[in-house]
Parts: sequence; structure tokens; C-alpha cells
Amino acid sequence: MTLTTILTLTISLSTAAAAAMSQDIAAATQEMQKANYFTFVMLLHMAPPEAFRGGNVTFLMPNDKTLAAAGAAVGGGGGAVLDFLLRQSIPSALLFDHLERFPTGTMIPASKPGFMYRVSNGGRRRYFLGNVRVTSPNICTRGYSVRCHGVDGVAEPVMVPRPDIPRPAPTCGGDVAAPAPEVQVSRQKSSSRGEVIDLGVIMICMVNLFL
Repeated sequence: MTLTTILTLTISLSTAAAAAMSQDIAAATQEMQKANYFTFVMLLHMAPPEAFRGGNVTFLMPNDKTLAAAGAAVGGGGGAVLDFLLRQSIPSALLFDHLERFPTGTMIPASKPGFMYRVSNGGRRRYFLGNVRVTSPNICTRGYSVRCHGVDGVAEPVMVPRPDIPRPAPTCGGDVAAPAPEVQVSRQKSSSRGEVIDLGVIMICMVNLFL
């Protein structure tokens, strides 16, 4: 296979993936509106078009009343809106069935680099990501790359400082050093759609994330 053919296939696959993600975002916003998360949809429309077109995402959505009260934190132009949405999302498409498999103490990365949520898993009615409780799980389920859940406040993921001492960069496969205890690595299968979710990749190889 020639280099030109490989590049053509790569570009075609990237274009197809972007188109699928765009369709999933559109489907998700319809589901959000049906569940009365109109303000969150408005914020998504204010974000740069390419912000969430490149991969999987799970949004944590405060309701309209909560967002109205947090207007000062959300306002300030497109950059502030994007920063807010990155703090309110996880860079992987996770149904609540997947989230429930993370035990208390697990650290899950936010879409904003360097920020993470700490899981407090008290079951379906007492499941927290950082300071917010998941109150309306699985609102977005139609697409494959976008999930969303209603939460009871504005998420405040914690900043994880970069380590001072460089460490070897692990990979997501092959023979690598064991992950840190808080990194829960497993492969789970969605009961509703049959897609395989790699929870090791969900953690984005956490050591790599902060190096």
C-alpha cells in the first residue's frame, strides 16, 4: 500500500469520524432539549464548532435554574463558555452503567487538561463526580460518541499538579508498568448497544495526561 493511499484512507476515516460526531452532537442536543436542558444547549451552540467534533464526550449538565444562577461564571464570551464546557465534561462516552463501575476514590479526567473528578459511588441515587451528584442519568443515548447526564450543580473538578520528576510514558497497550492504584483499568461492554468501552483509555493513560 502506497503512502498516498494510506494518507487518503486516513483523511477519509477522519472525515467520516468527524461527520459521525457532528451527527451525534446534533442528536444529543435534541435529547437535551426534550429533557428541558435548554440553557446547556445554548452554551453548546456558543462553543467553537470544532470543540467537541474530534472524539467521544460525556456532558454533565446543570439545569437551567442552576446555570442562570451561575451566569457570571459562564459568561464572558466564547472562550469562557468553552472553558466551562470542558470542565463540565469527560473525554469519553460513558453511560451511567459504565460510571457505576468506578469505585469511590477513582479519579476521572475532565475534558479540560489537568483537571479531574473524584468518584464517590454510593449507588444510583448517591453517585458524585467531584462536587456534583448525577440526578438524571442517560439523557443522551441515541448516538455512539456523545453521552450526557443531568447533575445538581456546576461541576468543580480539581486541578492535579504536574509532577516535578519525569516518569516513563506508558502506553495504552502492550507490556507496561502497572497503573497507579486510583486508575481503574478494564474493558466494559455496553448492555444497550453492544459497543466496547475501554475504561483504560477512558483514563487517557493518566500518567501521560500530566507529563
